[in-house]
Amino acid sequence: MQSALPLSGVVIAKNEGDRIGRCVASLTATCSDVLVLDSGSSDDTVAVATTAGARVEQQPWLGFAEQKNAAIARARQPWVLLLDADERLDAEALPALRALFDSGRVEEADVWRLLRRTHFLGVPLNHGGWGRETVERLFRNDLRYQPADVHERLDTTGRRVATVAARIEHDTARSDAEYAGKLQRYAGLWAQQKRAEGRRAGAMAAPLHAVAYWLKAVVLRGGFLDGPVAMRYHALHARYVRDKYRLLRDGS
Repeated sequence: MQSALPLSGVVIAKNEGDRIGRCVASLTATCSDVLVLDSGSSDDTVAVATTAGARVEQQPWLGFAEQKNAAIARARQPWVLLLDADERLDAEALPALRALFDSGRVEEADVWRLLRRTHFLGVPLNHGGWGRETVERLFRNDLRYQPADVHERLDTTGRRVATVAARIEHDTARSDAEYAGKLQRYAGLWAQQKRAEGRRAGAMAAPLHAVAYWLKAVVLRGGFLDGPVAMRYHALHARYVRDKYRLLRDGS
């Protein structure tokens, strides 16, 4: 049996009992340390994560960026691999990560991007820009996320960034209604954040950005090739783009 890598797998979670098990299992297969930082789940998240091999600690919700930073601060290994509870490493990611560490190439960068494929209601989105999205998830344990209400990003200023051919599978929604509500909340948080930064939107920003998303994702990047369920996903995202600029314009 191969030894685990000097990696802390890190996940923030609340009421993810139906998804946390496979997320943690994909991390325990390669990480020396797996932490789930729970923010007061009322379901069986803690029990499932513990059974899958994670150590679970509690932290009241601080916001997306700060919650992730709190989890990273508790990592016990020099490298961190951060997943969301609705994500998992695919089987081929494990040998790719092992090769990265065993070869010593991991030291050539401070942050490694992984590839991510989104699934919507069981349908993999191989087109439309959602099949090979790159996300910065493997990094040295002294990095932190920049302050943000939503769509938080690592502060990579002055750091070396590279890409490894390891893939994350992202099951983004339990139901159509749940996902629509999630995007609505994100639109409000995004507008709030941009207003605080002094940004404003004109009367035509909302429809123009929504149309631009549709043309880019569905037409130019071939999102229509993934079928009718994928088209619903893109329709929700076009509405999300419209709503966040509308909320920014209206100041509400």
